[in-house]
Amino acid sequence: MSTVATDFGMDKALKQLGLKEVNHGTSTGNTSYPGGAEIASHSPVDGALIGKVTTTTKEDYDKVISAAQDAFISWRAMPAPQRGEIVRQFGNKLRELKEPLGKLVSYEMGKSLQEGYGEVQEMIDICDFAVGLSRQLNGQTIPSERPGHVMREQWHSIGIVGIISAFNFPVAVWAWNTALAWVCGDVCVWKGSEKAPLCTVACQNIIAGVLKENNLPEGISSIINGDYKVGEMMTKDTRIPLISATGSTRMGRIVGATVAERFGKSLLELGGNNAIIITPTADLKVVVPGAVFGAVGTCGQRCTSTRRLIIHESVYDKVRDAIVGAYKQIVIGNPLDESNHVGPLIDKDSVDTYLKAIEKAKAEGGNVLVEGGVLEGEGYESGCYVKPAIIEAENSFEIVQHETFAPILYLMKYSGEVENAIDMQNGVAQGLSSAIMTNEMKEAEKFLSFAGSDCGIANVNIGTSGAEIGGAFGGEKETGGGRESGSDAWKVYMRRQTNTVNYSDELPLAQGIKFDL
Repeated sequence: MSTVATDFGMDKALKQLGLKEVNHGTSTGNTSYPGGAEIASHSPVDGALIGKVTTTTKEDYDKVISAAQDAFISWRAMPAPQRGEIVRQFGNKLRELKEPLGKLVSYEMGKSLQEGYGEVQEMIDICDFAVGLSRQLNGQTIPSERPGHVMREQWHSIGIVGIISAFNFPVAVWAWNTALAWVCGDVCVWKGSEKAPLCTVACQNIIAGVLKENNLPEGISSIINGDYKVGEMMTKDTRIPLISATGSTRMGRIVGATVAERFGKSLLELGGNNAIIITPTADLKVVVPGAVFGAVGTCGQRCTSTRRLIIHESVYDKVRDAIVGAYKQIVIGNPLDESNHVGPLIDKDSVDTYLKAIEKAKAEGGNVLVEGGVLEGEGYESGCYVKPAIIEAENSFEIVQHETFAPILYLMKYSGEVENAIDMQNGVAQGLSSAIMTNEMKEAEKFLSFAGSDCGIANVNIGTSGAEIGGAFGGEKETGGGRESGSDAWKVYMRRQTNTVNYSDELPLAQGIKFDL
């Protein structure tokens, strides 16, 4: 086990999370399986080894699914409010362990410590939401056209929910899914990112303790480890009715097609290419922090990260200069140090993608306003620290049309009315998050109208990055169409059933059809 970052309490955090051992395997509750090859987790903060996990073999996988199937039988029979009580206990454990888990997120993934704590807070918030939801899984009564009849709609648990999550939110996205799935009566099998596997093990350790304390089946929550090949076991498995997958659009195409082929359901949270429209009446005090945090938070590795600023030509110079000036204040370094704003990219492959994107933007005619590059020297030994870049570009550039998971911000002008900016914003394949900065009510309402933003999230006078759990999270087009977290997103974890009850002494048929014998 690594002993790095001791000044920030990482050793203590790892012990609190049950990660004292180096090797961790596939798990159902407190039962672990030996697994296959090892995956080493090295921190992008300093390159040091944190720990290792073993990949899930086919034999281990089948044991996990069998345990999940057995657990589902008793779990779905438990009244929903009682399931909510288990989620409440899990949320309280997260409150107790918020500091060590947040530190692990920061150290293993590279986001700032405050963002790491914030991610755990999202887990706590979704648990609170799910506890209330456990008493509100309501159907409805529907008027029947036949006398002496009543129609009802109700919701039932669906079974095993397979969750595939990405490295950039290594714990929160799992919680978004699993807290709702649990109160809906489902059991969950989770393949966390192979780039942040210790976060997955830590979460499993926490919920395993809660299940054990309540004498509940281990298979209610299970983890599997590995790359896309392990994920394929779930996507092809007819025993899993729902796959919730977060990742790239390329991955989503494969997952969606595979699950659809077997008539399963998929919830896809894929790429974003998010823009902020800045109009002539925008308040710079709102614009600058919203745009800068959106672009550089999590080192540009959020699906909601701001990729494009679409600025009216009349205020372009003023906004450009303010944003460029703000970038000079950004401090890059160890994310466990709260005085730093930006940590590293997840790995050197991401660094290479970042560098190639900058060169591609230059080749297409982009004008670099803030130079990018890799940082070297003391504190940057991992080779994963890069400088956030700003490039003037055209929306039509090929590189602008694609999502680059890195801190590269493209600036572009629009002229005329706000509709022109909306067309530019919508003129990409992705449709996750969007924002407009304006003090003009008509512009705001146009942006939010049926002819406005085509994204799943549309904000006024806040940035694209970040979301509260009370609202459904997700996007359109190549973002996949899925919805997680709040509102009525719970319905995807259940199956709908329509009931008709005849309490009369006759059997009238629908639509007045006569069938006399």
